[in-house]
Amino acid sequence: MRVLVVTPTYNEVENVRRHVEAVLDRPARPDVLVVDDGSPDGTAAEVEALATEHPGRVHLLERSGKLGLGTAYVAGFRWALGQERWDVIVQMDVDGSHDPRAVDDLLTRIGDADLVIGSRYVPGGEVADWPWSRRTVSWVGNLYARSVLRAPVRDLTGGFKAWRADLLTRLDVDSFAANGYGYQIETTYRALQAGAVVVEVPIVFRDREVGVSKMSTGIAVEAVSAVWRIRRTPSPPAS
Repeated sequence: MRVLVVTPTYNEVENVRRHVEAVLDRPARPDVLVVDDGSPDGTAAEVEALATEHPGRVHLLERSGKLGLGTAYVAGFRWALGQERWDVIVQMDVDGSHDPRAVDDLLTRIGDADLVIGSRYVPGGEVADWPWSRRTVSWVGNLYARSVLRAPVRDLTGGFKAWRADLLTRLDVDSFAANGYGYQIETTYRALQAGAVVVEVPIVFRDREVGVSKMSTGIAVEAVSAVWRIRRTPSPPAS
């Protein structure tokens, strides 16, 4: 099973080496694609150094500026599918909130699923290091999205996922319009609409230790409004 991990970055020079090397060290020997949004802190240069140290396993896709999480994943998925090299594409954060060791758990379940979600809200899942206010917002947001969309997924806003490449090929990834948490909701919902087998495995989600969070009030508001747009918009025909 050939695996690619796609990770968006913006000003993550303090995290990217640790993240990439930890992913490369997993038993499945994943490759890594970093999609960098023009980071001024030297993130791209650090990824280029990693690519030299690990030839053929580390790739860099540079974009012109900070264009958003959703469009970064769309660009990464499009690039990966165009290569026709990988059977499974994993998406995850660079900041340590998604433990690279948990990639193993997601890949264990991909044999009987089309999409595996690393979930904070199934038995065994956990959110560590967050204040109660942020935990409440996240839990209520998931309940809200799940209720509006009638989706049988506990962690609709989760961003740690393993996709079968053939599922992404069937979906029109360029049609995904949301960003931030809204993007995570939309992609999982479109997979369900396409009849994909979606399973959740428990993960422990931790707050970042280094760097500045990209979360903002605007991203949260966009996710709330995106839920109703996602529900009203018919899923595009599968390609």
